[in-house]
Amino acid sequence: MLIAKTDNNQKECVTALRNAGASVVLLHAVGRGVPDLLVGYRGQNWLVEVKSKSGKLTPAQVKWHSIWLGQISIVRNWGDALALILPH
Repeated sequence: MLIAKTDNNQKECVTALRNAGASVVLLHAVGRGVPDLLVGYRGQNWLVEVKSKSGKLTPAQVKWHSIWLGQISIVRNWGDALALILPH
């Protein structure tokens, strides 16, 4: 059985989003290029890929992102994560 790998910053991103009042479902275990998180906040949803500062998408992620017809965001830290859901 393959254990799904997460970036070290995923926990801080999830914590920041939940502390801001967002719902967060961890999807990283699905694998096959599916983004790491499903985030819901004030009636909107985001698919979120968490990457380290210099992290790159895997081939499976590149493929999944290319065929998905909806929104996908990439965040690299908790500030990026909060910027998705909070007004600027």
